[in-house]
Order: sequence, then structure tokens, then C-alpha cells
Amino acid sequence: MQMNITFRHIEPIDSLKNYAREKVERVNKYLDRATEATVVLSLERHLHHADIRIHSGTYLLRGREKSEDMYASIDLAMDKIERQLKRYKEKLKSHHGRERVHHNHDLVEQLRIRHQVFEATPEVDNEAQTKKVVKANELLVRPMAVEEALMQMDLMNNDFYVFTNSTSMEMNVVYRRKDGTVGLIEASAVQKKSLVAAE
Repeated sequence: MQMNITFRHIEPIDSLKNYAREKVERVNKYLDRATEATVVLSLERHLHHADIRIHSGTYLLRGREKSEDMYASIDLAMDKIERQLKRYKEKLKSHHGRERVHHNHDLVEQLRIRHQVFEATPEVDNEAQTKKVVKANELLVRPMAVEEALMQMDLMNNDFYVFTNSTSMEMNVVYRRKDGTVGLIEASAVQKKSLVAAE
């Protein structure tokens, strides 16, 4: 597995790098083929943040945690990932087989999603105000069923997931509601019809 470990606002320490690598490589006991892992360790407002992403086939697993100790943050982030892996272990293995068959089809019909988080600033002058991007993520998603999108949302530990519905081939969003249920937003293109005025 290829692994990239980045330090932000914190001194790169070999012992931390080795600890993160050792923890992330433990996913190999759950996955047939984890291809790439990205680990970002950062210090923000006196808290140690660990953001871990692991690519396995067409799936992305993600664990994010913060605490007063970087080693603890890495442990907590990986605990999240391992919990999801245990929950979806069999489904992930069965999807890997299907993915090899439809690999070329998926490459052609992927949707590029960009998610930006803006800094919350008091409203002073809407025209002059420029929004500062705090963080931005971009990922490619392939057509999938709603159940598969729900699984991917869980694997990423996100509250929402944007995807192309494999049945309608339209953009959909699944999201967690505050009451614990899950919502589905379905978008569809509307064809404009020319209206002819009756004389």
C-alpha cells in the first residue's frame, strides 16, 4: 500500500510517522487490496488532528479525530475506520469482484464532486465580503445504487454523500438527519418545452 503522511503546523517526527504507518497497515487484515493511504497530522487551536483516508478499490474510507495528544488522535481515527470495516467486510469483498468486471464502464461515467468549507464570518457587506475557504475536498464517484452510497457515506464517516444513481443516472444525495434517519435527495434534468400561444 502506498502511503503519504503529511504534517501541518507540527514538526515532522519519525516516531509519529512510524506509529501512523503501523496503525494504517492494520487494515490489510480486513481488505483484500488497500491501494493508497493519506494521513494528515495537524495542530489547530492546541488540538492534535488526525485525518486518515484509505482507498480500497472504488471505495474511500475515512477517519477524522482530534484530541490533546496526536497518538490518541491517530488511534481514535483508526478505530472509526476499523469499526466500519468490520461492519462492511463481506460487502466490500463482494463489491471488489464486481468492480473488476465493470472497471472500464465506471471510468467513463464518473462524476467529479468538489466540497468546500467556508469560514463563518459576520454579515457586514454582502457585495464586498469574500468567503475564505477553510478546506476543500475533491473526489470522483461512480454510478451506484442507493444502498451502496449509504455504505460509502458510512465508510467515509460523513453526514452526506453525493453520487450518480445507477438506476436513473441522475445526481443524488444521501444524508443523515438530526433524528437519526437517512434522507435521499434526487435531482433530475427538466426539459424545456416551447409554449405555442393559441391564436
